[in-house]
Amino acid sequence: MKNRIQNVEYRIQNGEYGSHIKRVSCYILNSIFCILLSLTTQSQTLSLDSILQVIEKQNPMLHSYRSRATAMNSYVAGSASLMAPEVGGGLWMFPYQKQNYEHQQDTRQVMVSVSQTFTNPAKLKANKSYLSSRAAVEQSRERMAYNELRAQAKAAYYRWYGLEKKQQVLKNGEEILNLMMKIARLRYPYNQGKLNTIYKTEASLHELTNMQLMNENEIRQQRRLLASLMNVTQANFQIDTVSLKPASVLSAETDTTLLAAQRSDVQQIDRTIQSMRYNLAMEKTQLKPDFNINFSHMISVGAGMPNQFMLLGMVTIPIAPWSSKMYKANVQGMNHEIESMKQERAAMLNEARGMTTNMVTEIKTLEKQLENYEKRILPALKKNYDALMLAYEENREELPMVLDGWEAWNMTQLQYIDTQIRYYEMIVSYEKEIEQ
Repeated sequence: MKNRIQNVEYRIQNGEYGSHIKRVSCYILNSIFCILLSLTTQSQTLSLDSILQVIEKQNPMLHSYRSRATAMNSYVAGSASLMAPEVGGGLWMFPYQKQNYEHQQDTRQVMVSVSQTFTNPAKLKANKSYLSSRAAVEQSRERMAYNELRAQAKAAYYRWYGLEKKQQVLKNGEEILNLMMKIARLRYPYNQGKLNTIYKTEASLHELTNMQLMNENEIRQQRRLLASLMNVTQANFQIDTVSLKPASVLSAETDTTLLAAQRSDVQQIDRTIQSMRYNLAMEKTQLKPDFNINFSHMISVGAGMPNQFMLLGMVTIPIAPWSSKMYKANVQGMNHEIESMKQERAAMLNEARGMTTNMVTEIKTLEKQLENYEKRILPALKKNYDALMLAYEENREELPMVLDGWEAWNMTQLQYIDTQIRYYEMIVSYEKEIEQ
């Protein structure tokens, strides 16, 4: 296109419109100056991998899940602790009424008592296993959240990439329309152009400016979205549009075994089921007895009564029918919950397999559409525009025909980029499903 512009300007400079050469040259110099100025103020360029790394390290949502997992691990450290000992004291065998102890034994005593309950070791072990499994569940939830954030970042990154390509197409279109305006204005005083076509070209140029403003606003939105995901306040960065290339999808069939191994939500269900099994095992240990030891020391108040002590050992009987009914009901309910989680896992894998298969089919269709755009549609429309422009340069064609040819080529380029953006978004959705 630049060669075409230079060729047209060369024709104008060597034709009958030499009086306008200085104005065209100033326009070109101003454009070059603006390009050089933009290059000197270029911001930092970030690749997709670097953005994903920052999100994984700095996103506050992921930090919350990590803190929960750390909290669960902290609970494990105290899971094997025994109950606190009990210490008491008071009066022992004191009568309600004052008595005369001259003819009877003085039984009054002061008692000091110490009691310790020993929780069944099987209960402590089961509780420790259950608390440890809860930390693994929180870690799976962190991976689920990161998969969601990663998909958002990829979608924003690829959309930004497409918007940059759109912006380049719009800028090229602006250069072409400016050239058409110059040629039309140069020819109009010589009755080789119509005033209405100049106004129509000017309107198309302003419409193109509106499209650029809208496109720039969408780029700013994607930049702010990525900045919020990275948890950074300064959003002065650009994306790497040179080495960006989404991974290609090769297979249309996705094995449920592969999905179960990769998907964090399935792993979260697996770990939740395992945690529920540990909880079930802990509930079953409630049928095991606990032990208690009590030591009491009695100090005599009156004379003639020796000091005494009492040592008692006690054990709970949880298998009593009036107490074991609750434990058995809880065990039965947990078994049903585990079975429900298994069915949910199977349904999730089945749904994911169907979705990924449909996604691969749509991705393949979009690939064919893009290939058709690149190899057939766009080249044909470009040749149509070049032929019309060449005829217009040689004064064999009217400007409205050239405008129609340019609009068809320009709009098809934008449609091609929209299809490419949709193609990238489908790949992101597919990668989100298989967590690749």
